[in-house]
Amino acid sequence: MIEKVNPSHPDKIADRIAGAIVDLAYKKDKNPKIAVEVLIGHGVCHIICESSISFEKEEINKIVKRIGGDLILDLVIVKQDINLANNQIGKPRCGDNGIFKGVPLKEEDIKLSKIARDIYNKYKTDGKYILDKDKLIICQSNASKEELEKLYPNAIINPLGYWTGGTNVDTGATNRKLGSDMADSVTGGGLHGKDLTKSDVSINIYAFKKAQETGKKVELCCAIGDEKVDGKEYEEIIEEVRMYIEKIGGFEKLAEWGLF
Repeated sequence: MIEKVNPSHPDKIADRIAGAIVDLAYKKDKNPKIAVEVLIGHGVCHIICESSISFEKEEINKIVKRIGGDLILDLVIVKQDINLANNQIGKPRCGDNGIFKGVPLKEEDIKLSKIARDIYNKYKTDGKYILDKDKLIICQSNASKEELEKLYPNAIINPLGYWTGGTNVDTGATNRKLGSDMADSVTGGGLHGKDLTKSDVSINIYAFKKAQETGKKVELCCAIGDEKVDGKEYEEIIEEVRMYIEKIGGFEKLAEWGLF
């Protein structure tokens, strides 16, 4: 059983805004330290940003309007805690405590991801999809039910009827759709709105990729300040994940669909 949401779902809009702010930080500095939380809905976008990088409010406002539309920005930016910042002096170390796992994707996961992307190519609006064996549920806003029924005749489509979706219908928050992003690899840490020193980003992605490459479940843990994970220098893991994120187009692109 798997759920997937598309990039116009309110939670993904929040993830994308957070990712775009991290992208901006990396344009300003090769190794920024940043954590961003976004809560969006009903005409307002609240952002709290802990950062080693300075931003102008207008830079953030442009990101919010490009991704989320005409919203009122409520922005708080503070410096990262000095003790957390000192943890990274000299060389990269794990930026937080955590447990992590990577699980090979199932055929069901891959199938639903394709269905979600195919529907989104036609309807660029809020959508959520569930697949449980042969049971497919499609909730797609601003969509023709008749057209979707022709494409997916055995699916349950918009069970409550036509709906408009978006942030005026529902709120969105960063890292609230981790199942959609990571399938069975979900643990406690969120992928979005953080720099590469944060284990929630680098070790999560490293474990996920290793599971796909080996076809085996991967389980890892770390303590803040660790210099090695899975027998590898944390700096090596960061660089592997940096290359992965650069290849897909950045943190905002990562936020659109997650890892699959």
